[in-house]
Amino acid sequence: MNILITGCNGQLGNEMRVLSESHPAHQYFFTDVEELDITDKAAVSAFIEAQGIELIVNCAAYTNVDKAEEDEATAMKINAEALSVLGSQGVKVIHVSTDYVFSGDEHVPCRETDPVAPRTAYGRTKYEGEKRLLAVCPEAAILRTAWLYSSFGNNFVKTMIRLGKEKEQLGVVFDQIGTPTYAADLAHAIYTVIESPVWRPGIYHFTNEGVCSWYDFTLAIHELAGITKCQVRPILSEEYQYKTPRPHYSVLDKSKFKKTFGVEIPYWLDGLKRCMGKLNS
Repeated sequence: MNILITGCNGQLGNEMRVLSESHPAHQYFFTDVEELDITDKAAVSAFIEAQGIELIVNCAAYTNVDKAEEDEATAMKINAEALSVLGSQGVKVIHVSTDYVFSGDEHVPCRETDPVAPRTAYGRTKYEGEKRLLAVCPEAAILRTAWLYSSFGNNFVKTMIRLGKEKEQLGVVFDQIGTPTYAADLAHAIYTVIESPVWRPGIYHFTNEGVCSWYDFTLAIHELAGITKCQVRPILSEEYQYKTPRPHYSVLDKSKFKKTFGVEIPYWLDGLKRCMGKLNS
């Protein structure tokens, strides 16, 4: 199968590239904005036709939550308008969405059928992308994820390692609950969808297993990184003074994905250990 993977320079795109080496049955075309503007319908159509693309895996996204509030138009272009373009090419599409489509006020894990209520520009644009994709490509597969990190790019794990080495004390919020998700595990999930003997469209939730706070996550990161001289202090969200509100409870129910594809999902701490192994090597 000829597969186009967009956003290849991001965390997930890089993990898809690494994992593609163990899936040589397919031919891959890795692109980022420099190679292909996914908001340009003529350019995308020409690329699809020239390369005989049969499946698009969209890893591209505008993910800066705070900047999206200031420039929602750009976020909308990348997170939503591009999905109309990608979905209208007459090929299969796998798209990655986010927990931010929910309000974050829930107290139980969110299912795919639960009502959405995005409270940020990022969440609104990502949800709009889901709607636009399904409007033109109802057979698409959408994977919502959360708290993504990787050995590639900039992310919370790398930031906490850097700050842990620079500072004697660090305040991290403990009243936001979610599931850290290793991008390599999400890439595995995407390949599970790709290589399923039957194409199974729909909206799915995928994160690693388990839950923790950002505070708990930081303690685990520092322990695995061997950082002992930085005192990590639990603080409330209101003490951090976010520019943009963050979900207080951001846990996704993964039952549908596990049942549909017959897989077990790694625990978040196991994923972190594997990622830290790469960062420490």
